[in-house]
Amino acid sequence: MSSILDIDLDYFNLVKDPIQRLRRMLVWAERPVAYVVADHHHVLRRWKAEVKRGAMTLPTHILHVDEHHDMMDGARPLNIGNVVRHAMEVWPECQVYWMAEGHIDDPGDWLDDELWRGLKKRFRMGSGLPRGWPKPDLVTVCTSPEFVGADLLARLMAEVERYGESGPFAARGHLKSAR
Repeated sequence: MSSILDIDLDYFNLVKDPIQRLRRMLVWAERPVAYVVADHHHVLRRWKAEVKRGAMTLPTHILHVDEHHDMMDGARPLNIGNVVRHAMEVWPECQVYWMAEGHIDDPGDWLDDELWRGLKKRFRMGSGLPRGWPKPDLVTVCTSPEFVGADLLARLMAEVERYGESGPFAARGHLKSAR
């Protein structure tokens, strides 16, 4: 069983005290940030590479912290709007929890009925950490610079870097930037 904490910094646009909220998530994770990407769909390739090289087993849980659910469609190619949908296809046993402060919409609004019926059993959403959710084996961050203001992005990235290779959980891995 492996678990991924997938943080998109656009989540922090809508929360009170975004730096403190990010810090609480990273402390809860007890693991350094492994990867930082600009565009969210680039993280799936990195997750798959972690599995392929044996650094983690097939993910059974993804905690998707994001302003958007990223399940717009199942279309190819992979893009920022459908990365979670593709992860659920790659790992058909994986449970996804979308943590969002306010839900803009629902994946069922975007996916065809048959596809959504198959996925919704493994997809939940809420505004806080789900009770009993497993601690992550991998923490990744997406900067989404087109969705996050420059000042907030800089402050959030300073916090992310505190939890990188020289941070409090450094013995468990290191920050790899994919900028």
